Amino acid sequence: MTVPALSFQGVDKIFTPRGRSPVQALSGFDLDIARGEFIVFLGPSGCGKSTLLYMVAGLEETSGGTILEEGRPIDGPSSERGLIFQDASLFPWLTIADNVGFGLSLRGVAPQTRKEATERLLVSVGLGGMGDKRPDELSGGMRQRAACARALAMRPRVLMMDEPFAALDVQTRNKMQDFLLDLWRESGASIILVTHSIDEAIALADRVVVFTARPGRVKTIVPIEMERPRPSRDPRYHRYRDMFTDLLADEVDRAFAEQEGRAR
Repeated sequence: MTVPALSFQGVDKIFTPRGRSPVQALSGFDLDIARGEFIVFLGPSGCGKSTLLYMVAGLEETSGGTILEEGRPIDGPSSERGLIFQDASLFPWLTIADNVGFGLSLRGVAPQTRKEATERLLVSVGLGGMGDKRPDELSGGMRQRAACARALAMRPRVLMMDEPFAALDVQTRNKMQDFLLDLWRESGASIILVTHSIDEAIALADRVVVFTARPGRVKTIVPIEMERPRPSRDPRYHRYRDMFTDLLADEVDRAFAEQEGRAR
C-alpha cells in the first residue's frame, strides 16, 4: 500500500484570542494527498484553508487529530515542506540571488555550489541575469517567481502556496499559472494551492477540495477530469464552474451570516 505524501486525520484547530471567545477554525478534517498530486483548497474566507498550510509547514499546532508526512507526524518546520505566501516575502536588503540561496546558506552549502544552484534555479523560473537585482526592482510576477525559486532550492517534497497570484493582474496571473504547472511537472513535488478563484482551481488542480464554512470540513472532493491545458471555452470547464459555484453558494452565505453575527 502506497503511503500518502500527506495525511490529515481528524484535524481540529481552535484559536483562543486573548479576551475573546474561542474560535473553531477546523473540525474533523480528513484528507489524503498522494505523492506528486496537485491539490487545490477552495472555500469561503475563514474556513481554515490557510491554517492547514501553516500546520503542514510546522508553524501552527493542531488542537486535535494528526497530520502525517510520509507516515510520520509533523512536529515542526522542515525543508521538506515549502510555503509560499501571497506576498513574495523576499528580504528587501538582499539581491534576488541571495534571496534564492538563503536557505542553502543556512544549510551550510558551499558558496560555489550555492551560486551554481541559484543561477540554475533563476534560469528555470525565467529570471536568468536578474540575480543582482533587488526585490523592489522586479515586477510582482517576477518576485513571485523568485519566491518559487527560493522554495524549490530546498527541494521540498511538499510545496504549499497561499493565494500566491491574488494580487497579480489577469494576464500575469495566467502566465504564472502556466509557469507553476511547468515547475510542478519538473519538481515532482506534491502541491497544495489555496485560492478563492474557481477558474484557478479548474485550471490547475488534479483534485479540488471544497470546504464548508467555519469550522472547516471537507464538503466534497472533485477530481478535474480534463487534460491540460484546460481552455475556458470547453463545455466541461463551464460545467465545473457551475458545479463549484453551486457548491460554494451556501457556504459563502453561512460565512457571511457568521461574520455579521460576530460584528453585532
